[in-house]
Amino acid sequence: MSWNGTITRRQSIAAAGTAAGAAALGGTAAAVEPVGRPAVAEPVGRPAAAEPVGRPAAAEPVGRPSAGEVRAGDRAFIAVSAATVWVEPGLERPQDAPALANPVDMDEWNASMEDTEARRWLVGKLETAAVLGSEVIVDEVAGEWARIVVTHQGTPRDARGYPGWVPVRQLVVDEPFARAAATRPVAVVTAFRTVLRPTPAPGGAPGRGGGLDASFNTELPVLGRVRDLVKVQVPGAKPMYVPASDVVVRGQGEKPPVPTAEDIIATGAMMLGLRYLWGGVSAYGYDCSGFTFSIFRHHGIAMHRDAGPQLTDSGFEPVDRADLEPGDLLFWSTKPGSDSIRHVAMYIGNDQMMQAPNSERSVEVTDFPRDGMEDDWAGAVRVQALRR
Repeated sequence: MSWNGTITRRQSIAAAGTAAGAAALGGTAAAVEPVGRPAVAEPVGRPAAAEPVGRPAAAEPVGRPSAGEVRAGDRAFIAVSAATVWVEPGLERPQDAPALANPVDMDEWNASMEDTEARRWLVGKLETAAVLGSEVIVDEVAGEWARIVVTHQGTPRDARGYPGWVPVRQLVVDEPFARAAATRPVAVVTAFRTVLRPTPAPGGAPGRGGGLDASFNTELPVLGRVRDLVKVQVPGAKPMYVPASDVVVRGQGEKPPVPTAEDIIATGAMMLGLRYLWGGVSAYGYDCSGFTFSIFRHHGIAMHRDAGPQLTDSGFEPVDRADLEPGDLLFWSTKPGSDSIRHVAMYIGNDQMMQAPNSERSVEVTDFPRDGMEDDWAGAVRVQALRR
């Protein structure tokens, strides 16, 4: 079994929803359903003076409470399409403003980093990222920044989730959303990206004025269905509508079907050509471990967010590189004999691997070098949960 190269990165994966999800919508269910220290170790030098970004005026989602209502100890939710999680406040550059606003403009931010050095500058300054609706625990609020942990991203650094700092304006405390997330069916975005729109009006263009972008792997509680749209609850905003063809609906607590290696590879192939982004776990960019974390998580397989723990702490079976099978994870160290892991990729068969390599490149399929890599080869593991 191996990847045949026929899936494009913008093609969603079609699979039937289950009876539980369908019942919640009163009909047939929609169609189917990354990270710590990422990619190839890149040189990093902290610049002399990264200027803080001023708070933008921001068109905020309807119902968004003031930032002052987010307090230490709160359980909060990401209220923007994708939030970048920083090592500490005050590292940002003026060009990072689109990623720090509410709403964010991740496309504008990415476009400002076409130059490799501008993109590589992020190495060591971002911890991870989190998509719309992700749950976080707020540990501290310091001015316009909050120190959080992202609860669904595992790491040995904190048993509660992945730690870092985000602008307070990108968080919301929303108890109705929290209750819905714990009790309602869930819509999981299976498209590369989609747009949530505020009304179900036929042909209503979402646009920037009223719509909200949502990345692959975004999960939102389901409130119902109107024609070919799924009505979802959005943190800090009124309910919105997403095309049913862009999501899969699952019952509360329901797991995705057990995937094959081909399923995982097809999901990864959706991202081919997407530019690498240090700390990324969304369709706005992935780093190496964010890529593997995200595509396996999409199919219900949990692993740590960072490359090192994916090798050493996820409980996966070590495998010799002479015995590799599609879906196995491949690891390289920072230097010969080091326990520090700098990169992870996924083997896809036929001596090829899929990876998010570094800031200069994009998610790609490339040859797996079986020879000449003894010095920094760290090993491979097999994800036993795959159906073979």
